[in-house]
Amino acid sequence: MGRDPPVVTGPAPNAGRAAWARGLGALRAVPVPLALVTMISLAGVVLGRVYADDLLTRLMVGAAVGSVLVGVAARRLPSWLVAPLSVLALAGWTALSLRLAAAHAELPGSLAGVAGDAARNAVPRLLTAMIPVEPAPDTVLVPVVAAWLAGLAGAEVALRAGRVLLGYLPPALLFAGALYVVGPNAEPAVWPAVAFAAVAAVGLAVPGRQDAASVDPTAGLAPAVRAAVRLRLAAATAAGLAVVVGLAALLGPALAGRVDERPVDPRRYVEPPRVESLDENPLIRISGWALNPDQKLLEVRTTEGGGGDVRIRLAVLSDYDGVTWRVGATYRNAGRVLPLSEPAPGTTVDTVRQEITVAELTGRLLPAVATPREVTGARAAYDPATGTLIRPEGLTAGLRYAVTSARERPDGNLLATANVPAGDAVARELRVADGVPEPLRRLAAQLAESNGAPYARAAAIEQFLAEHYRVTADAPSGHAYPNLAFFLFGPRAGGGQRGTSEQFAAAFAVLGRLTGLPTRVVVGFRPKGDGPVRAADAFAWPEVLFDGVGWVPFDPMPRPDEEPRPVEEDFRPTPDDPPPSEVPEPTVEPTATPPAGASSGPTRRDAGLATPVLVGGGVGGLVLVVGGLLLVLGTLRRNLTRARLERGDPGERIAGAWREVTDALRLAGHPVGDDLAAAEVAERARRTVAEARATLAADGTRPADGPAADVGELAGLLNQVAFAPGTAALAQADRAAAVAEGYVSVLRSARPWWRRLLWRVHPGPLRWRP
Repeated sequence: MGRDPPVVTGPAPNAGRAAWARGLGALRAVPVPLALVTMISLAGVVLGRVYADDLLTRLMVGAAVGSVLVGVAARRLPSWLVAPLSVLALAGWTALSLRLAAAHAELPGSLAGVAGDAARNAVPRLLTAMIPVEPAPDTVLVPVVAAWLAGLAGAEVALRAGRVLLGYLPPALLFAGALYVVGPNAEPAVWPAVAFAAVAAVGLAVPGRQDAASVDPTAGLAPAVRAAVRLRLAAATAAGLAVVVGLAALLGPALAGRVDERPVDPRRYVEPPRVESLDENPLIRISGWALNPDQKLLEVRTTEGGGGDVRIRLAVLSDYDGVTWRVGATYRNAGRVLPLSEPAPGTTVDTVRQEITVAELTGRLLPAVATPREVTGARAAYDPATGTLIRPEGLTAGLRYAVTSARERPDGNLLATANVPAGDAVARELRVADGVPEPLRRLAAQLAESNGAPYARAAAIEQFLAEHYRVTADAPSGHAYPNLAFFLFGPRAGGGQRGTSEQFAAAFAVLGRLTGLPTRVVVGFRPKGDGPVRAADAFAWPEVLFDGVGWVPFDPMPRPDEEPRPVEEDFRPTPDDPPPSEVPEPTVEPTATPPAGASSGPTRRDAGLATPVLVGGGVGGLVLVVGGLLLVLGTLRRNLTRARLERGDPGERIAGAWREVTDALRLAGHPVGDDLAAAEVAERARRTVAEARATLAADGTRPADGPAADVGELAGLLNQVAFAPGTAALAQADRAAAVAEGYVSVLRSARPWWRRLLWRVHPGPLRWRP
């Protein structure tokens, strides 16, 4: 009898190998997800180099871990379930990230409001943010979402489809995008790039599938077939290697040549926040505020510092083109903490913290003590060159924010010997536009002639303005060359030699530049303490830049208890440059002809025509010339009015009707400045008609009956055209023309008879600039 075969009690050899293969497969499945997480995290490290702290990097690492873990956990689920599950997880992580960023930036408001604002403005704010970027909801939203999507796509392709190399494409694109966004604003990312390549290589070294075919693709094949397959694989490998070497040989020198080149900054393709003309030149608002001194603009409470002369700065104006001073700033969205700048040596720096509540101040400029270092309670954009802040959304009544500023006080002992910088660095502060009136040049030369040191020149200009000119609240606005010439040299009896701080600061800055001083004009407020800041506290002052000292403010305003000396005592324009004055209106009365006896010419009959013929012919010719001139002027004026009221689109016609009203006010002797709002101009127009009628009645002349047209309606149409271009209709343009014609007719009828004769032929509207 044969013996029974031995009984094997241990595990079958095949079962052991299967268990060992499953363990090895699980072990080999770890590197690919880990590589995906690491590569996405390295993209966060690269992008975080331009952020103020590491909050963004931590949020992107969390997004990488979360997205890849969701992909790993859902690998055995149907593919159509993965995306909804991952999107739900993305929504939760995004909400948490936005909450953390809002708390970090100390932004007020609900999570829904913060998230909505971030979703609407994330991309432009990210590309216009100031470096270093403050981690805020709108600057972390796009990177966090991009990191999560890269992890989701990479895990699905690399783990579910087994295409590891293709699965590395989303993290690689994210890494490249981070490098592009950083641009030249950080040092080259050498070690993150090396680590990225090393992690990718480790992940590729471990195959994603562990079946026999993946280990040996020729397993189970006949020897002849196996040899053919191996030959084909070797040929494909050699061809791929040849392609890689060829690309390296072709592209290597080009890439190596670009290593030292400066990367492109994507921010240059995105327009930063802009301001309106009212904020670009707030200097024109000074005269309007001077006429309404009790208007409450701000409410200020100082919680730290604040001793001495605390000036709240609204804007710094460095650019002057001979017509207007402008801020000329490039604003970048800033976070709570603003970039630091080193103060000049020897400068005393005091910390001032204020809580400011906006009342009736309008525009976008955000008032703050110079130089702001931290802003909470309001989203701000900042220009480091001028230190000017804006709120891109605009100021609203009740807005409350806190500003911490580093107030710099230069060492006055260094000023007497300090020099001023020159060159391209201060070109904009030294630029003198063409068209400087010759009297201004001579005055600047006279003040600089006996004052060689820069500070002495600045002090001489300051003293000259303070001693010779008067401050008046009703001085007309304007700081172009003709306005400054009239302010400096105009006859005192005719309105010259008086102005607001607008003219004093602008004149100082122009005279300073003519003497080689880098100057600028600052608009702000000088409150008397905590509490309301009113329009009477608004003023402008000039500043001069000194080497080793910084920007030093000057005060050219006269002392209240001093009577100004006439300018002619210390400076007299040459006779060929008479002082500027108002352009006289043309006269229509013929000039008196001197008597014939006054002539010392020949008296013989054959010496020429008889005296009566000469007199008659001369007067007749003069009448013809004057009549022809008046006819031409009247025709040009009618054509101008018709062009304004009847030609162009509705918006242009409404603007032309407004010009007719403002020109009429100027003809009536009540010009309006650019600082007045349309509603204020309408109120002045109503008062002008009432005053003109009262004057006629007082002189015994009965004014024309009928009410004046409501210019307030026209002001409303003008505001509509300005703030909503393209919305005006033809009927509104016709109504604007009717209102303008009605008002001009009533205002003209309220003038004296001889003024009414000159009204239609006055050449002023033909040359007045808009």
